[in-house]
Amino acid sequence: MNWYVDVLKKYAVFSGRARRQEYWMFTLFSVVISIVLVILDKVLGTSFLQLIYAVGVLLPSLGVAVRRLHDTDRSGWWILIALIPLVGTIILIVFLATEGKRHDNSYGPDPKAVAAF
Repeated sequence: MNWYVDVLKKYAVFSGRARRQEYWMFTLFSVVISIVLVILDKVLGTSFLQLIYAVGVLLPSLGVAVRRLHDTDRSGWWILIALIPLVGTIILIVFLATEGKRHDNSYGPDPKAVAAF
């Protein structure tokens, strides 16, 4: 749960680097919460709970994705490749799943090395 809360604390932070675990745990929690809210919307007969959540986590989701790309030594602008149907999304998923660089780069220090101390 800390991974999810830590990303929310960095609500609109697009600088720095994010580990794979931080990105994927945030994504997992976000998907689970979205599914629960969709079910609640159906049960209650509403259609705004999941929409409010999606809008609320839009910036943190973009921020952690950009920081994840920074960890792989890529510019955050690579996130726009997802606009290409199917192929772009697959390429972006591969980038996000790739292990980060083990050294400091222009986006900051290695988050694994920082977390080890």
